[in-house]
Amino acid sequence: MEQKIKQGISEALKSLYAHDLAADDIALQPTRKDFEGTYTYVTFPLARISRKSPEQTGEEIGRFLVDHTSVVSAFNTVKGFLNLSISETSQVQQFADLFNGTEISQSPVFDIPSTGKTVVVEYSSPNTNKPLHLGHLRNNFLGNSVARILEAAGNTVKKVQIINDRGIHICKSMLAWQKFGEGETPESSGIKGDHLVGKYYVAFDKAYKAEIAEMVSQGVAQEKAEKEAPILLEAQEMLRKWEEKDPEVYALWEKMNGWVYDGFNATYERMGVDFDKLYYESDTYLIGRDRVLEGLEKGVFFKKEDGSVWVDLTDEGLDEKLLLRKDGTSVYMTQDIGTALMRFDDFPGLSQLIYTVGNEQEYHFKVLFLILKKLGYEWADACYHLSYGMVDLPTGKMKSREGTVVDADDLIQEMVDTAKARTEELGKIDGFTPEQASDLYEKLALGAVKYYLMKVDPRRRMLFNPEESIEFQGNTGPFIQYTYARISSIQRKAEQLGLSIEGINFDGVKEIHQTEKDLIFSIGQYRDKLQTAAESYSPAVIAQYVYDLAKEYNRFYAELSIFNEDDQTLMQFRIALSALTAETIRKCMQLLGIEVPDRM
Repeated sequence: MEQKIKQGISEALKSLYAHDLAADDIALQPTRKDFEGTYTYVTFPLARISRKSPEQTGEEIGRFLVDHTSVVSAFNTVKGFLNLSISETSQVQQFADLFNGTEISQSPVFDIPSTGKTVVVEYSSPNTNKPLHLGHLRNNFLGNSVARILEAAGNTVKKVQIINDRGIHICKSMLAWQKFGEGETPESSGIKGDHLVGKYYVAFDKAYKAEIAEMVSQGVAQEKAEKEAPILLEAQEMLRKWEEKDPEVYALWEKMNGWVYDGFNATYERMGVDFDKLYYESDTYLIGRDRVLEGLEKGVFFKKEDGSVWVDLTDEGLDEKLLLRKDGTSVYMTQDIGTALMRFDDFPGLSQLIYTVGNEQEYHFKVLFLILKKLGYEWADACYHLSYGMVDLPTGKMKSREGTVVDADDLIQEMVDTAKARTEELGKIDGFTPEQASDLYEKLALGAVKYYLMKVDPRRRMLFNPEESIEFQGNTGPFIQYTYARISSIQRKAEQLGLSIEGINFDGVKEIHQTEKDLIFSIGQYRDKLQTAAESYSPAVIAQYVYDLAKEYNRFYAELSIFNEDDQTLMQFRIALSALTAETIRKCMQLLGIEVPDRM
């Protein structure tokens, strides 16, 4: 329908003003709710062509469309805005074109052609010295949702992560476990593996601070104490031994990382995120180190007097960046070079590599992409940093070393408990078995968290309010889930009454209500919203769209009767409209990684 209107405007410009403008170059926008109409065309830029005021230009184009097309039934102009009303027969036909009664999930509205492109999306990428926290939730949900959106938009998508399984951070946990652990394991302690390793990361930090305080009390300068505290020097020595493949250190590293992986996998499963391929820093840093040394030989990098290797980016407006320490050990940048190389080797013809990483690492990725270009890799331009803001709670920003981090597992469980309390309070589980109720609480809790984190533009720092997120009214996941469950109930009742939506004769629908028109228009916006979300890497676009759609349906439900409608064809039409709305909601929530319950 939109294309027909654009074609009509193109013909109007040709006929009225002898001006050629292709239909594809014409932009329409939804008419604002406070004006009458469905689509709006801005006529301000046409004044130099028509040599008339924008309002008079709009009047002439509007009259042409009413007279020469079957799509536009009426129009009004407000200054330079031409608001177009669509004929009822055209809107019913639009719905008929979108509706597929035999397999509604195969509606043309969801049929997106392939782009032929392969995209790799990296997300999560945790350190192995502590459990996942609230920040990781936003990272995982954002990265996973962007991957789903890009795939729905016609791309082949591979979801990956780099596990930061080496470095001083894990050595700190390992050393603390050696010193204070007394052989404690996840099995002996009943503590989840990632939590147990995180416990010893905190223990290291406490011991480290105590040693610094002791050294300062003995007259050592603060900065010197921080660099030379005995426990830190021990951790650094352990890292050197690990890089030399010391058998004892390596065995401890494998054991403790194994505990962490078991813990991570349990959390990922509950979160509903997955990966197609895992990369480990312990593998990739060696490749990165080799490329750095090759770059050094070619003069791309330089060595300082202490033996450390650097890249000079001052010509690019940045500074010098360390690539290898003076003792030859690698830094994060080294492994990121190796990881990028592996991914472009693993996925030949890769169109884009997306890194989902917090905005505090923006400088890091600028440097990484410049280094890759300096090394001569043309695909460096295909690397993109999906930067996002940090997450705060009403109690303040998260911290990790002090052991006050907001743990992801604990937060999810608290949300499940809250969902249970709210649902029982509202009486929304009548007739549910305990298993069904438990499943509902889990869907509501994760839907609440995911939606709340996803509805905010990724680039913005945000405040996560757990209590607000679980509300059944307002811009929340549970509100949309409840709307879907409401429509599912309508579909079940229709089936019980023997009201089939297959083979409906839409020609019999002669007049429809404004709320039905608005709902048809909203459903028809799915593809545009999906494309916008894919181009901007923003699940917030989908979140806002599905929230608006749910609101639109609830208005339709409040204003019009379905089963008390005397006109049988119109009743079936409303059931069919409800069914396609439900499927659109389900598809959108699926893009956000959210499950929708059939009953509430």
